[in-house]
Amino acid sequence: MDARRRGEASPGIAVMYRSLIFIAAATPLVACGSPAPGAERPNILWLVAEDLGPELACYGTGQVSTPNLDRLAARGVRFARAYTTAPVCSASRSAFMTGMYQTTIGAHNHRSHRDDGYRLPGGVRLITDRMREAGYVTANIRRFPAAFGFVGSGKTDWNFATDGAPFDLDRWDDLKGHRPFFAQVNFQETHRPFRAPGRADPARVAIPPYYPDHPETRRDWAQYLDSASELDRKVGLVLGQLEADGLADTTIVVFMGDHGQAHVRGKQFCYEEGLHIPLIIAWPPGIPAPAGLRPGSVDDRLVEAIDLAPTFLAFAGRPKPEGMQGRILFGDHAEPAREFAFGARDRCDETVFRLRTVRDRRYRYIRNFTPDRPFLQPNQYKERSYPVWNLLKELDAKNQLTTAQKALTAATMPPEELYDLESDPHEVRNLAESDDPDHRAVLKRLREALARWIEATDDQGRLPEPAGVAAAMGATRPGSNPNAGSGPR
Repeated sequence: MDARRRGEASPGIAVMYRSLIFIAAATPLVACGSPAPGAERPNILWLVAEDLGPELACYGTGQVSTPNLDRLAARGVRFARAYTTAPVCSASRSAFMTGMYQTTIGAHNHRSHRDDGYRLPGGVRLITDRMREAGYVTANIRRFPAAFGFVGSGKTDWNFATDGAPFDLDRWDDLKGHRPFFAQVNFQETHRPFRAPGRADPARVAIPPYYPDHPETRRDWAQYLDSASELDRKVGLVLGQLEADGLADTTIVVFMGDHGQAHVRGKQFCYEEGLHIPLIIAWPPGIPAPAGLRPGSVDDRLVEAIDLAPTFLAFAGRPKPEGMQGRILFGDHAEPAREFAFGARDRCDETVFRLRTVRDRRYRYIRNFTPDRPFLQPNQYKERSYPVWNLLKELDAKNQLTTAQKALTAATMPPEELYDLESDPHEVRNLAESDDPDHRAVLKRLREALARWIEATDDQGRLPEPAGVAAAMGATRPGSNPNAGSGPR
């Protein structure tokens, strides 16, 4: 029987993980150190939004109302270049909840391993398990005071099985009696279908040039921004209750997206809009802040979502686990800033692509290992839920698309893409075939950086899923539903 089907790490993962352990053992242990005797350890609250890019007012977006998140950013650190390592929920969450690339731990295919008992490789664990060892109570809050009028989604959506309950609590009212706590609230507002009250004016929203400027596009974009406004309202209720319960002065608050925006070229793809997320870390006033964390600042380092796990373990006074791929962002043992941010997309639903990407502070490079397939390769979820997906096909048939838009309806995709994000933030001018010597040098540098990352992290996407499993959207048993219990579709 295949090692993965037995719930064991594949030989490739095992070799890679042993190499990580060797590297870690050869270097000084990275630790924040235990809190000083008698010092109060902070509570930790992660507010996680689904399918949301940095489309908030504090990031400069118009036609969206986010006063609560704007205030959080004003007293916290707002990250300008934060990225998830996958553009879809299950792979991204599998990564940031372990501090490991999803491609390293075999969790890269969307909604995979839901019925085969697959376990994480040895030495890799959920951050909730590690926080428990640090003396924290863990919670994934679903139930709030009745006056809120909503519940948390409770989303986990990991591509591996867990031993025991990953969280201890799911009621907000239980947090006061269980401190310190490591809690999450998961919000589904920005996941389709959008249901928020209308606020944004479709005529005034800014449409990226790779989408047709059409009433349907404008209506859809406005509904997305309205969902972000509704999300902000609910975040405000949570933050207000934190204050009312006397917890605000001792609780670190994080706001983040679980991957990029819920639009055609966003979710499931490796452009900026699929991986770029809002990230805010607000330190409580009642506890001294760690070195490097300056309230009210904007941090323009390249940051990956997997960096949160070791950073928050350090805040809890725990050492960074050997082999963990995320980096500590703050404190006396903060690690060097990243030169590159990496990302990967593999099978999503029934649709198979293998895309890998790397960006530095200026350029993004994308390597497509499946260039024979169209961008609009059939995908039932997007065809059902994304009106612009179908609009592109309709307008293409009428020859009513611009060159940038027709790139999304082409029969194939480029094997390589290179974009200058300073001069071309919408990534519509592919420089991979440019004859400019400077562009050729950048292409070579990023191509080599991505190849080294694929090799060093033992990218498991090199081993394709069986065709039958992919066609069944990850199911390995007849009648199995990989989407069951995974949160909103």
